[in-house]
Amino acid sequence: MGMPPVPEPAVPEPAGGPVESSRRDAPALRGSARKGPRRLPRRAAAGRRSFTATLRALDELAASGAKVSVRIDDLDGGSAVLEGDDFLTLPVAGLGVVPLLVEVAAAIEAGRVDALEIIDRATVDSASGGGVWQHLKAPALPLADVAVLAASAGDALAANALLQRVGLPAVRARIEELGLRRTALLDRFRDDRGPDDAPHVALSTAREMAAVFAGLVNSTVVSPGVSAQVAEWLSLNHDLSLVASATGLDPFSHENDEHGLLFVNKTGRSDGVRAEAGVLGGPRAGVAFAMIVNFDDLSIAHRLRAHDAFRVLGVELMEYVF
Repeated sequence: MGMPPVPEPAVPEPAGGPVESSRRDAPALRGSARKGPRRLPRRAAAGRRSFTATLRALDELAASGAKVSVRIDDLDGGSAVLEGDDFLTLPVAGLGVVPLLVEVAAAIEAGRVDALEIIDRATVDSASGGGVWQHLKAPALPLADVAVLAASAGDALAANALLQRVGLPAVRARIEELGLRRTALLDRFRDDRGPDDAPHVALSTAREMAAVFAGLVNSTVVSPGVSAQVAEWLSLNHDLSLVASATGLDPFSHENDEHGLLFVNKTGRSDGVRAEAGVLGGPRAGVAFAMIVNFDDLSIAHRLRAHDAFRVLGVELMEYVF
């Protein structure tokens, strides 16, 4: 984890106007409208910058042959709190849905697609790896509801439907427009990957994923409306089993935490891949984070060791923001 970082990519100027949120009562993710105790100045967290346990856990994973990457950015100051091979381009599995959601929200805002357009499940390339739509009786759903499934339940079939609707070239163009030089959505979700298929769904770096989530809560991804819509979809995510396991939040209802904790995240899971990126905000500080671990998934012990590293990071992030 000692290689020098590459320069930060330029962040494009936001363009366009706001898109109406699908929830009228959705609270602002940043600023005065956010509930909870007022943040202390950044200097109050100055002495809480030690992530030694996280680094130790990642060093142990790297010593076992895993590829690891981590990035933490302070939202208020924009400075890097922790960097560890954050420039490495690695498979991120379902975390690659985030730029897809950005393109969907941008297409809705621009009027290229209708949020209430009905998507027929029978016309979508199948993927039974995860999600709930395949188990529902409803054979068709509005596009906005499909986006909710992709963001909240890691629904592979829903993600395939969104990708089929907006098109892979449009998503790749959006990734380029966002200035993400080491991020790529390569393919749809598949039950089986053959020799002619892309080897992974998506690739990215911890640095770029942390930057995307910082942009979402700071309203700089495409436009304030697009940023708010994507952040709203992701705030419904049910997978709080990795970094988020340290937050104590309810996986099924954590949009308005009574203790003033802000949390938005997306995870990625596949064989030998665990990834998570998000935003965590508390009374002392707010951070954007991303961690990616690629490991030999040879046994439950190998998998749990990777999961433990995410949970250690979660504990130290909570110490930092509270």
